[in-house]
Amino acid sequence: MNLLLIGVLLALIAIAYQIGLRKSRSLAGKGNNTAILHSRPGYYGSLVALWCGIPAFLILIIWNLVEPSILQHLILQNVPVNIASSLDEAGVDVLVDRIQAIASGFGVTDTPAAYEVAAAEQLAKFERIGSFAKFAVVICAAMLGLVWAKKRISQQFRARNEVEKTINVVLILCSGVAILTTVGIVMSMFSEAMHFFKFVSPIDFFFGTEWNPGFSTSGNAEGSYGLLPLLWGTLMVSGIALLVAVPLGLMIAIYLAEYASPRFRSWAKPTIEVLAGIPTIVYGVFAIMVIGPVFKMLGNAVGIDVNATSALTAGFAMGIMIIPFVSSLSDDIITQVPRALRDGSLGLGATKSETIRQVVLPAALPGITGAFLLAVSRAVGETMIVVLAAGNSPLLHINPLEAVSTVTVTIVKQLTGDTDFASPQALVAFALGLTLFVITLCLNIVALYIVRKYREQYE
Repeated sequence: MNLLLIGVLLALIAIAYQIGLRKSRSLAGKGNNTAILHSRPGYYGSLVALWCGIPAFLILIIWNLVEPSILQHLILQNVPVNIASSLDEAGVDVLVDRIQAIASGFGVTDTPAAYEVAAAEQLAKFERIGSFAKFAVVICAAMLGLVWAKKRISQQFRARNEVEKTINVVLILCSGVAILTTVGIVMSMFSEAMHFFKFVSPIDFFFGTEWNPGFSTSGNAEGSYGLLPLLWGTLMVSGIALLVAVPLGLMIAIYLAEYASPRFRSWAKPTIEVLAGIPTIVYGVFAIMVIGPVFKMLGNAVGIDVNATSALTAGFAMGIMIIPFVSSLSDDIITQVPRALRDGSLGLGATKSETIRQVVLPAALPGITGAFLLAVSRAVGETMIVVLAAGNSPLLHINPLEAVSTVTVTIVKQLTGDTDFASPQALVAFALGLTLFVITLCLNIVALYIVRKYREQYE
């Protein structure tokens, strides 16, 4: 019913737009002389569409939010008092789900009780009445909004101002949703991390050098929960990836922007950007099937023991993956540097390479810093490549030729399986996620500082 109602509302909104557009054009005269109107006809049509759709969708959203609690109250009203009073919160949820399943026609696996069948019949009847009532109320609200907005259309009505105010409110709400989502994610991770720190000391977690969370059926913190091996593995793999991606990506960007011919650039840049569309699991398979064996073969040739699954393998594959992020963004930023700066430098006698080093790159530094930051964030948050190519060995060592584990891989590992969600073995994932968030935040602060320092110097 909701899908049908939304489809009808969208059709009414389209009709409302055409009604507003047609009336505004009729006010303008046969020659569509919009000069006598305050706003263009499209604004009048948009205004009627907004007044038709916004109140109706608000009523629909509020109705759908309130309806489940009303249905649950109705179900409990039709359940005998002695049975309802003997159930805890989980038992009430199970009973409500059973009655809703019976009312929907799918039924339950066992034989339902008589009171469950009676409650399901009342629920089905109420749902039918509620669906028709919701449909009627929402459609009536849409029609009333349409009629009211149509009557307001006149030559002097400031439709453009009203539409722009509505758009500004929508944009503010979208920004608020993004901010609230971020706050919600951080607060949820923080609260669960605090529950974890009731089992494990923060000092043992942040400064521990051993990661070995033991399995426990009693809900106690068995084993060791040291962060340093995971954090060091993350930094090692990300560092190797950046050592591969940043120089190659920046040099590719400089060549495409400053040296390459337009014909070569037209097909080379899209070809490089294809790498960004390859799934990360493909890079992981490529790492363990090609990159790892090649590194092992090269190590054997020079007498060095190299594991096929190691930090080097994962970092190199990850570096190849993030090259398009660095090259494409840096290329776009470099090409946006004003031509006058290049001409001025060349006119003063500087060579092309000197112009690039001393003029173009400093002018493009904020954008390049943003590209590097995106690459760092992508490398720190990568999971699939590390799962397949890093070896998943949470040991603290400095040898990039050995297997390691990272924070993201450990988060996935701890949240999967049969572990109780309230146990420290699962709650540690939230502490790891909060740590990863803080690291990313610090990287953003450093990047912002670099950009501001540059702007003070060059602007």
